[in-house]
Amino acid sequence: MNETPVKQQTTGAYYGQAVASFGLALLAVTLGIYHMEAGAWVRAFMAVAVLYLTTSAFTLAKVVRDRQEAGQIVSRVDQARMEKILAEYDPYKTAP
Repeated sequence: MNETPVKQQTTGAYYGQAVASFGLALLAVTLGIYHMEAGAWVRAFMAVAVLYLTTSAFTLAKVVRDRQEAGQIVSRVDQARMEKILAEYDPYKTAP
């Protein structure tokens, strides 16, 4: 019954790929906004929209990760309580 959750860690290559992908996507959008055939105000609005979307995505990722970690902690506490109860239980003990 001693099931220890496996801690998953990303490799350096996966981390590098995620960073490079984010950087490339941000660069592509920035270049697209810069070369867009529109006025400066429209390009500025688009740039602010991309900035807002980017910060919102980071916030959402953090909230999802925090909620998942909180669920894992509660699960571990419940598992520890159950193991303690099972360890203290003696089926041959007579009632007082």
